[in-house]
Amino acid sequence: MKIEPDYIQELVKLVTDNDLTELSLEEGDKAIIIKKEKGVVSHNAVAPQHTAHVVNMPVAQKEELPTVQKEALPVSGVKRHNITSPMVGTFYRASSPDAEPFTDIGKTLREGQVVCIIEAMKLMNEIESDVAGRVVEILVKDGEPVEYGQVLIVVE
Repeated sequence: MKIEPDYIQELVKLVTDNDLTELSLEEGDKAIIIKKEKGVVSHNAVAPQHTAHVVNMPVAQKEELPTVQKEALPVSGVKRHNITSPMVGTFYRASSPDAEPFTDIGKTLREGQVVCIIEAMKLMNEIESDVAGRVVEILVKDGEPVEYGQVLIVVE
């Protein structure tokens, strides 16, 4: 059985395109299980992977990328919360180079709102806010590589 990123991506596309809820492949001691719940496609190949929303969109060219907002809003004594990267990949503030960013400094977020995209293995993974609040800092530049657990956005 192939356990290669392109093969897994093809299986995820098969599940998505055919409105399947689950696809399981087993061969010897290897298994691939893809489950779709509430519009989320997750995939496991031998070792568990992170759950991700699959979004097909063009990837921005590095030379066209806007710069990160470096100013931060003043601290108001309210508790701050960090939105971190759930995976290693490339950070994007918008769904395409021409689109408006998902959020900006000073904007109010609601819980579950998409705040950015992390591209990993040619899949676009929407990252949602796990809290409601106001964006006070965006710590990553558009198109910049990010690590698992890296702070992306600070919310108060």
